[in-house]
Amino acid sequence: MKAAVSDLLKQIPGEVTEDWPMGEPFVEALRHGSMSVELYAPKDTDVQTPHDQDELYFIHTGRGELIIAGERHLFEPGMVFFVPAHVEHRFENFSNDFAAWVVFWGPKGGES
Repeated sequence: MKAAVSDLLKQIPGEVTEDWPMGEPFVEALRHGSMSVELYAPKDTDVQTPHDQDELYFIHTGRGELIIAGERHLFEPGMVFFVPAHVEHRFENFSNDFAAWVVFWGPKGGES
């Protein structure tokens, strides 16, 4: 299995839904068992809600802030962040070129 950012970015924005009226700002790249990998590239505003699984964000491009449970973290390319399942988080003040790999894994509710 493999995925390339250049191919995935062509698929964003994705489907328009009630949750994503401007089109989905992500695309699934890989899946195996409980693990899935997505490329996430929101434009202007990040309106995501907490997820059922633990996740890692690998910052590919861009700079900004990631708020995790109310705590602000500056980010830049090459950084990685862990967000436990069901924890509020969002990206703010991010540059137009922002894109991150997101890895979800494990059981719903996260690992203990």
